[in-house]
Amino acid sequence: MKIQQAEIRDIERILHYDKHISYEELMNSVKLNRIYIVTENDEFCGWLRYGLFWDNTPFMNMLYFLEGKRKKGYGSKIVEYWENEMRKKGYSKVLTSTSSNETSQHFYSKLGYKTIGGFLLNNEPFEIIMLKNL
Repeated sequence: MKIQQAEIRDIERILHYDKHISYEELMNSVKLNRIYIVTENDEFCGWLRYGLFWDNTPFMNMLYFLEGKRKKGYGSKIVEYWENEMRKKGYSKVLTSTSSNETSQHFYSKLGYKTIGGFLLNNEPFEIIMLKNL
């Protein structure tokens, strides 16, 4: 398994799966080195994308692995990698969120994330905000 910064050449592949971000925003995230991709034997497996909440706290916006690449340990390894990178940059905590109707809240809990709140948008499931002190 290899984890590396996403490059411009990865944008189209990510956009194929990620319908939550525009091309322009994805380009900005790549240029800011805020996307890490996972490959295994040169095969694309998935990615982690983050931004900064309140411009000062890393917030994992997207963690996604292709069908057939899930439940193989890639997720926990890339999150650990990201957390280490954030620690190196001087951050003492990180955030993420997940929908209450998704099982990923249990994944994040196992990695040490704690629920600190949430919010409800019209016609959407409750969004859970999670924090981890590094």
